[in-house]
Amino acid sequence: MNAVPQPAWRLSPLHESQLGEVLDIEQRAYAFPWSEGIFRDCLKAGYSAWALHERGRTSLIAYGFMTMAVGEAHILNLAVDPLCRRQGIARFMLGHLLQTARAANSTIVLLEVRRSNKAAIRLYQGAGFQQIGTRRGYYPGHEQREDAFVLALDLE
Repeated sequence: MNAVPQPAWRLSPLHESQLGEVLDIEQRAYAFPWSEGIFRDCLKAGYSAWALHERGRTSLIAYGFMTMAVGEAHILNLAVDPLCRRQGIARFMLGHLLQTARAANSTIVLLEVRRSNKAAIRLYQGAGFQQIGTRRGYYPGHEQREDAFVLALDLE
C-alpha cells in the first residue's frame, strides 16, 4: 500500500507564545508593521488567528488574522515570510481563512489592501474577491497616506 503524501505545510491556531516570530515576519514584510499590542489585542479578543509552518520545522512562515461576527468575516492581516514567498503559501493561507469563514456560516468576507500591493490584489482577485470601494488615506505612507481598496467575496 502506498503512503499518503503529507502536505508541505502545517496549520495550527496561533498562540501568544508565537508573537515574537509574528513580529519578526511583520517587520520584514511591511514598511508599516502592526505593533505587538495590536496582535495581542486580536488574540485577547478571540479573533481567528492561524500560524503556518513547514512540515517538520518549528519556525513560523506565515500567519493570518480574521474576525467573524453576524455572518461577516473580515481578514485583518495575512503575511508570509519574505524569504518564503512565491510558493503558494499566501494562497494556501487564504484558502484556509475562507474555509474557516464558511465553517462559521459567514456569508461575506471583506478585507482592505493597499492600492500599491499588486501581488496581494492578484491573489485576492484570483480567489474571486471584487473591489467594492476605496478608503482614502487608509494606510500610512512615507510621503503621504495611501488608499486602500475594499474587497469582498460573497460566500453564498
